Amino acid sequence: MSSVSSYRKPVLVGAGLCFVLLMFLALAFGYWAVTPKDRTGEARVFVVRHGTSFSQVASQLQEEGLISSRYLFVLWGKLLGYGKKIKSGEYRISPAMPPVNILAVLAKGVVVTHTVTIPEGYTMRQIAAVLSEKGIVSAQEFLRVCMDPTVVSSYGLEGQSLEGYLYPDSYQFSRRLPAKLVVDVMVHRFFEVVSPYMDRIKEKGMSLRKVVTLASIVEKETGLASERPLIASVFLNRLKKGMRLESDPTVIYAIRDFNGNLTRKDLARRTPYNTYVVKGLPPGPIANPGIDSIRAVLYPADTSYLYFVSKNDGSHYFSSTLAQHNRAVARYQKHRRSRVKKRP
Repeated sequence: MSSVSSYRKPVLVGAGLCFVLLMFLALAFGYWAVTPKDRTGEARVFVVRHGTSFSQVASQLQEEGLISSRYLFVLWGKLLGYGKKIKSGEYRISPAMPPVNILAVLAKGVVVTHTVTIPEGYTMRQIAAVLSEKGIVSAQEFLRVCMDPTVVSSYGLEGQSLEGYLYPDSYQFSRRLPAKLVVDVMVHRFFEVVSPYMDRIKEKGMSLRKVVTLASIVEKETGLASERPLIASVFLNRLKKGMRLESDPTVIYAIRDFNGNLTRKDLARRTPYNTYVVKGLPPGPIANPGIDSIRAVLYPADTSYLYFVSKNDGSHYFSSTLAQHNRAVARYQKHRRSRVKKRP
């Protein structure tokens, strides 16, 4: 019995020492987790790029002086099950924050966002430029995704690009996002806004693509909301009569780096988008219209108008006959060198 007791004693002592050591390590680890690297440090922008591993994030935090030990940070994260939950994006983090708080911010994806406003009537190239200027995504990558036919078809859409379906609105984006994510947000917003009108589209006997294409032309022809149903009626009336649309914006859309001067040569050049030469609608949208222009196509004004001409004050004069139109042209364009807005 004495030999057994003598054997148990060192084991118990060893176990006790191990317990004390573990407690000490746990306390030290816990103290580290709640102790800021620098209590006087100021907040700064910290970027987690898409595809960055948790250990790489920890190394980056240490290199930028936000935590004191990447090893303890990785261990703490794995103990809490956060190893694979760090979200990419732009964060505002301070060395005055305890590591446990920094980890929580990253794991919850509390990213810094920036307001990006896309005006109605912007083309996808103009949208790409805005997003690039704001640092959200590179213009080249955004356009690559927008013009990927497999991406277009994945949304159940027709055509070679997402032109027309990138809904103009104000968005909250973090910087350096994957282009596909940004595109998803804008296309889903489009469907969210348009979905209440799907029955009306069927009632009109038009495809979604035709509605959006015509709406994009209406959007580019006038900046006055009150005129959109009138503009839509003109184009719908011309389509019914088999007349060419003869819309300047469709011609301009096919001109890369347009300098603002639309020439007779431009009007005569045969392209799929030149509605002075080709009958019917162009092959797809020429911009990304807002809901007012889409609604104007679905609920146009009841008119017999076939022509309109600029009154040089942002509004237009509408006519039902060529004779009326020619008189309006003489009245409003008499002293202008620029070309008449609409011709028979």
